[in-house]
Amino acid sequence: MRYAFWPGCVSKAGTPELYPAATAVAEKIGMELVELDQANCTGAGVLGERNEELVDTLNARNFAIAEQMGLDTILTICSTCQGVMSAVNYKLREKPEYLAKINQNLAAEGLEYKGTVRVTHMMWAIVEELSLEELGKMVVRPLTGLRIAPFYGCYILRPRYVLGMSEHPDRNQYLEKIIETLGAEPIDYEGKLKCCGFPIMTLNEENGLKMVSNHTLEAKDKGAHALVTPCPLCHLNLDEFQPKASSMSGKPINMPVLHLPQLIGAALGFNVKEMGLKRHIVSTDKFIEISGMS
Repeated sequence: MRYAFWPGCVSKAGTPELYPAATAVAEKIGMELVELDQANCTGAGVLGERNEELVDTLNARNFAIAEQMGLDTILTICSTCQGVMSAVNYKLREKPEYLAKINQNLAAEGLEYKGTVRVTHMMWAIVEELSLEELGKMVVRPLTGLRIAPFYGCYILRPRYVLGMSEHPDRNQYLEKIIETLGAEPIDYEGKLKCCGFPIMTLNEENGLKMVSNHTLEAKDKGAHALVTPCPLCHLNLDEFQPKASSMSGKPINMPVLHLPQLIGAALGFNVKEMGLKRHIVSTDKFIEISGMS
């Protein structure tokens, strides 16, 4: 399994524990990641509201770089990047005349996107290409006794027509399947398919914080020991703003928020330092203790 790897900006900045955890897990499970070190930000779903053509050009540039490297699949560990890239790729493949226009923008750099690249997320690749059966064989520290609340984030669920949901209709259940494969119990709760609140945090902090407290408190009330997400922006919001959300709601929360590679890494035998579990805002000690990590 060889991929053009785009980690996204947040995994090296806002949540720097994610990048080393993801690359360590990828190596362990046999994913060869060829990092796109000359790639650019995907626009994070925000830049496109101001300049759609610019965002499409930026993403086409990344696709063209991958093509030049002889790689047909871009893998990311950021749901937001995955969502933006998938939407742009869908548009460029469906509109040849528009792709030609975008390629004119790329010509000055000697690049051309031919439309051959596929976009995937690490979570999807684990289920669809590695397989849950193979992942299960690699588990050396089953997460028995842990109850984990999945949290998907918007961009890995919507819009369905650009995300391959027709071919893979159960992609909205992959987190639960991975959690079970690792030996833990997935917690079902209403908030798992909702927005984390990140997109409105700078515009309407009160409502953004309410979303954080609603999701984390619901997971806590359902008996979760930790929450896990495939999106670093969701992690950033649910972890970093949780103390403030707790204060505003008047209720203690203390819900650890894990990156998906950290959860997988715990079951594959990695230690606390390797997975960066001491770098979170909300303490992960409860998860560490129950999982038996050192």
